[in-house]
Amino acid sequence: MDEQEIKLVLDDEDFPELRSEVRKLCEKYPSKYWLDLEDQTPDTSYPTEFVQELTDAGYLAALIPPEYGGSGLSLRAGSVILETVCEMGCQGSACHAQMYTMGTVLRHGSDDQKQSYLPKIATGELRLQAFGVTEPTTGSDTTQLRTRAERDGNGYIINGQKVWTSRAGHSDLMLLLARTTPKEQCEKRTDGVSVFLIDMRDAKNNGMEIKPIDAMINHNTTEVFFDNVNIPGDALIGEEGKGFRYILDGMNAERCLVSAESIGNARFLLNKAVKYANERVVFNRPIGKNQGIQFPISDAYIKLQTADLMVRKATAMFEAGLRCGAEANCAKYLSSEALWACAETCFTTHGGFAFAKEYDVERKWRDARLSRNAPISPNMIMNFIGQHVLGLPRSY
Repeated sequence: MDEQEIKLVLDDEDFPELRSEVRKLCEKYPSKYWLDLEDQTPDTSYPTEFVQELTDAGYLAALIPPEYGGSGLSLRAGSVILETVCEMGCQGSACHAQMYTMGTVLRHGSDDQKQSYLPKIATGELRLQAFGVTEPTTGSDTTQLRTRAERDGNGYIINGQKVWTSRAGHSDLMLLLARTTPKEQCEKRTDGVSVFLIDMRDAKNNGMEIKPIDAMINHNTTEVFFDNVNIPGDALIGEEGKGFRYILDGMNAERCLVSAESIGNARFLLNKAVKYANERVVFNRPIGKNQGIQFPISDAYIKLQTADLMVRKATAMFEAGLRCGAEANCAKYLSSEALWACAETCFTTHGGFAFAKEYDVERKWRDARLSRNAPISPNMIMNFIGQHVLGLPRSY
């Protein structure tokens, strides 16, 4: 790697034109837009206008190949889009699932499925925002999921429940993980699980019920109930019983994308902290002159820069087709911790004013706390590193 290549890796303005255009779009959606949504009902709290504009601009189709109507950009470009959205104070979580869920269809779907769905997803005619994985009783242990898909003629009957299924009420399609073979009949606990692409427009009239969850953040999350929902056989992605590995195949890309969101959110909060520390005067001096304020901000900045490098490394390895499970998990861990450090120091810097919604600190502070739990917890990341990188005994 020569000097020029190293500079590109370290330059936080890679894809400068893309960043500039995304910033221009996001400037139309200031903090008031997002704060007003939090006072709405579950049906009206979704940022429909924002997501539509991102769709119309082609940003949500960034990773879809040109032959299916997308831009065919790299994973790094997709990460830059989400990073910039969050850095501008907007919410990438409102639409980020489309970027990583479509990968399962692209990599493992049939030609008919790709031709039928990907062009419509690219144009926004179909919305693929719902990802049905987590269940109330299984949590992180996805291999123990209880949602069942039983053969019924040429199709399947779905029964079960999913929880924390964000955007289900604002999506046309759902990528669903369900068990097709009882686990006691499987050699490995990861066997017997299949992945389906469900048309929710049909399923809503066919036994599927969506209930909003009243949460501390406006991510339009829900629980979804399946009561004898009939789906066609061509909803199956790939081979029956291999769905777990299909989902895992896309997890590293998901880690890179959500880590980039954390980097963007962290920059938003850090910039707010620095600005306020320079402007706020107490005892005839800006509070940023005090080491008690300055040092935590500096510490958060160092953590942010470190995390950003790991996110870039993991993304580059994924794009190169290299094994990057360790790097993607490290990126997720470090970016979440860096975001939390930036959120905490921003909150502390603002003092009592951090609680006032008009300063737009507490909204992102809540998002920062979520990043330490989802879509994977730090404990599960350390389990992975301990077992698969360091060779320690399996701990769960």
